[in-house]
Amino acid sequence: MPAVIKKHLKEIKDWRIRVLFFLFLVIVLAVVSRLFVLQVSEHDEYRALAYGEHSFFQNLIPKRGEIYMQDKDGPYLVAVNRDTQMVYAVPKEVTDADADALALAPVLQMDANDLKVKLSKPDDMYEPLEHRLSDDQIGRIKNLNLKGIHLVDESYRYYPSNELGSNLLGFVGWKGNTLEGRYGFEAYYDSKLSGQAGTVFGQRDAAGKLLDMGGKQDITQAKDGDSFILSVDHIVQYQAEKILKNAISKYAAESGNITVMDPNTGKILAMASYPTFDPNNYSKVSDISVFRNQPVNETYEPGSVFKAITMAAGLDEGKITPDSTYIDTGEVKDAGYTIHNALLKAYGLQTMTNVLEKSLNTGVIHVEQLIGNKNFADYVRRFGFGQPTGIDLMGEAPGNIGNLNNLNSDIQFYTAAFGQGITVTPIQLAAAYSAIANGGTLMKPEMVDKIKHPDGTEESVEPEIIRRVISQQSAAEDAQMLHSVVVNGEGKQAGVPGYLVAGKTGTAQVASADSRGYSQNQTIGSFAGFAPLNNPKFTMVVSLTDPKNVVWAESSAAPVFGEMMKFLLDYYDVGPTEAYTQKDMDVFNQNHDLAQYQSTGQNLDVTAGSTSASALNSAGNSGQNQ
Repeated sequence: MPAVIKKHLKEIKDWRIRVLFFLFLVIVLAVVSRLFVLQVSEHDEYRALAYGEHSFFQNLIPKRGEIYMQDKDGPYLVAVNRDTQMVYAVPKEVTDADADALALAPVLQMDANDLKVKLSKPDDMYEPLEHRLSDDQIGRIKNLNLKGIHLVDESYRYYPSNELGSNLLGFVGWKGNTLEGRYGFEAYYDSKLSGQAGTVFGQRDAAGKLLDMGGKQDITQAKDGDSFILSVDHIVQYQAEKILKNAISKYAAESGNITVMDPNTGKILAMASYPTFDPNNYSKVSDISVFRNQPVNETYEPGSVFKAITMAAGLDEGKITPDSTYIDTGEVKDAGYTIHNALLKAYGLQTMTNVLEKSLNTGVIHVEQLIGNKNFADYVRRFGFGQPTGIDLMGEAPGNIGNLNNLNSDIQFYTAAFGQGITVTPIQLAAAYSAIANGGTLMKPEMVDKIKHPDGTEESVEPEIIRRVISQQSAAEDAQMLHSVVVNGEGKQAGVPGYLVAGKTGTAQVASADSRGYSQNQTIGSFAGFAPLNNPKFTMVVSLTDPKNVVWAESSAAPVFGEMMKFLLDYYDVGPTEAYTQKDMDVFNQNHDLAQYQSTGQNLDVTAGSTSASALNSAGNSGQNQ
């Protein structure tokens, strides 16, 4: 072969070798580069993916704590967990979203188009469809045997007594895909009731079975929630709700509430609101204001029940005694305003006890003038008004005593002396009246008697003293004056035969919606008091909003107070504190309509009294400024 040809063939062979070498070098560099990415720059991401294929990570759901009320035979369960199932979809597994949606819609009582949207998410691995399935729904879903549709166990909150205590308990509801306490006690103690979720982390094989790792699985156990035993007695709560509901109907009121407290400990024995709801079916409520717990969440101008606070301040400052006198001219003028007594009357020479008995606006203005604006404002704050009491319920309102910040505005202090121009909550009133009842000490209102921890241990919740408000002597004198109101004054229908009862009525006007004065036809009737006078066991506040067929609280809130107080004294077997006759009991029964009103619970046909709502406003009851 000629030398020229040999040389040419050798050059071609060398070129091919060089090309192959270059290609090999490129491949090697690409592999090295990819290995660098996998093992260095994106190591964590790919490691997680690998663990995702061969590991499992599962939340361990804790058991929510239960809630009990008191009962003479032991704790009474009012909030418990029940087991059921929920249905969810794995859209990635669904083969026919249209057909599956049509099949599921009647079972879940959902719109087929909405279901189709949920099932038509090809990259979605989890889409919850419905919680708390019935046994019938579970059976029908199983019979459908749809690919990508799964059932899983879940627990839900159940309230065996339905509406009983619903406003103070609240409920457990869904927020997204998470259950949490909503409103009331369930919301306030949600973190303690719900406990802490646990986790399990370990290796599994290609079939999903857990591999034996020699005990190397990382397990964090769930911690169940605490259970609570409330201070509320379920029998007392039931009776309070029953009496309140009947009163709302009897007096055609818009709403109302009753709060019962032990004045010596601050423990709540009952807290009733109306309207109410069934927490097992909270989603059916159209107006969420029904969820509110009125004694804690709602504020109002208290009216004449506040006169007991003004008197307490005057007694404690040494400016008055129960027998101190003043001349009632029937009106007080200041800064262009004229404040009248409720019935536009002048009573002449009156004692301080007479002032409470007849609920004289001018009398408490006289006391406030003796105390002075600054001292009066200090006492109002010391009694706990204008700030939350700290009760363990969600959404407590602080009230508003902002009018007392301007010490130079006498008219604001005059109206505050008889409970207008400031706002309070029923729970604040109950705590303040308890301070008068127990000798002058403000107690923190408490809902809980005991806490039961998951390990079986129990923790008692001890009473908490906030501060001393007035002296024991001042409290005793104020209490005696309030007892005189029930015996000789406007609170007669709050009395209970055989017992020394103390308390005060209040018929407050309602501020108009435009904040320009007061409504011409709306009032809030209240009665606050305690019994027995010589050793108080129960403090109670009754409030009725906008009763239609009575004007004065002495004819609405007072008899409700008397009926509920009689039940309390009987139920707790508190012995009589004074002698009484059958005639006394007959009068009591007549005043409280017990034959129909309590025994049968029927609504009475009540004819409105001769005093109209317009007369109330013209008279300036509880402080209309004229």
